[in-house]
Amino acid sequence: MHAIRQYELGGPEVLRYEEVPDLVPGEGQVRIAVSASGVHVLDTALRAGFTSAVHQPLQLPMTPGREVAGRVDAIGPGVDGAWSGKRVVAHLGMASGGYAEQALAAAESLHEIPDGMPCAVAVASIGTGRTAAGILDQSPIRPDDVVIVTSAAGGLGVLLVQAAKEAGALVVGLAGGEDKVAIARAQGADIAVDYRIDGWDDVVRRELGGDWVTLVLDGVGGKTADAAYGLLATGGRLMQYGWFTDEPATYDDPTRTVRMLLGPQMLARPGGLRSLEAEALARAADGSRVPLADAAFALSDAAGAHRALEGRHTYGKVVLIPDALR
Repeated sequence: MHAIRQYELGGPEVLRYEEVPDLVPGEGQVRIAVSASGVHVLDTALRAGFTSAVHQPLQLPMTPGREVAGRVDAIGPGVDGAWSGKRVVAHLGMASGGYAEQALAAAESLHEIPDGMPCAVAVASIGTGRTAAGILDQSPIRPDDVVIVTSAAGGLGVLLVQAAKEAGALVVGLAGGEDKVAIARAQGADIAVDYRIDGWDDVVRRELGGDWVTLVLDGVGGKTADAAYGLLATGGRLMQYGWFTDEPATYDDPTRTVRMLLGPQMLARPGGLRSLEAEALARAADGSRVPLADAAFALSDAAGAHRALEGRHTYGKVVLIPDALR
């Protein structure tokens, strides 16, 4: 089979497409013939050497990727034979191994993919979808909210725009460039603005006609988040779930809440991450929160996917498709 291998830390060029031996599932594991692998911003940071209290240094050489969907084609000892042949999706956790034509997953991590759901949508739901579910669990959206979603054409942003509209809120989608603004609008944003233009926050003020923003869902940080914070009403809240920049932001008003939503608090939910995965898949299946998963790259072009993601040239969820399936 073919897989992406990484032997050193560095830029996208360290991701090598190679032929490697087929995988053999161990105790409690299944082997998945992969149809789609999820690509995450965190993957690009780990590739370059990012570490934290949660993310330990990569053990090289390794195969990146933590989200896969496909069909079970082999089972290990102790696994229920009913899994054989099923279409499944799994989050591999820090074990990684997803950028490949085959992946090993613990049977307990598997979710059966709902009938009719494309593997690209399933793999977007298992990672990005579960994060969206966790964000919304900690920051419920009310019908009377005026919500700003930054990076509204990104994998998470698309889902948050959909959720805010479903809740009955007025939604302002911020995106970089005309094409992405159009995507944010198509996903349901009532107001869609290019945050790369000078004075975008003044445009939002005019469009709101005197209303104040009550909730900012921010995955960008820096100057964009700072300007969005300035649009918040007294008592408003800015909820962070990531950042694309090291630019400082100033949050100096104690009447406006600022919280980071990622981390241990998601694990504290009853049912943990698995319950968020199940919710995300159910929402995608019933059409209420469907990931945009059209940004597909060949597995052999994983480096290109990383370059596009880091350059902010993508929209929706980025996925890799094995070359033989394209």
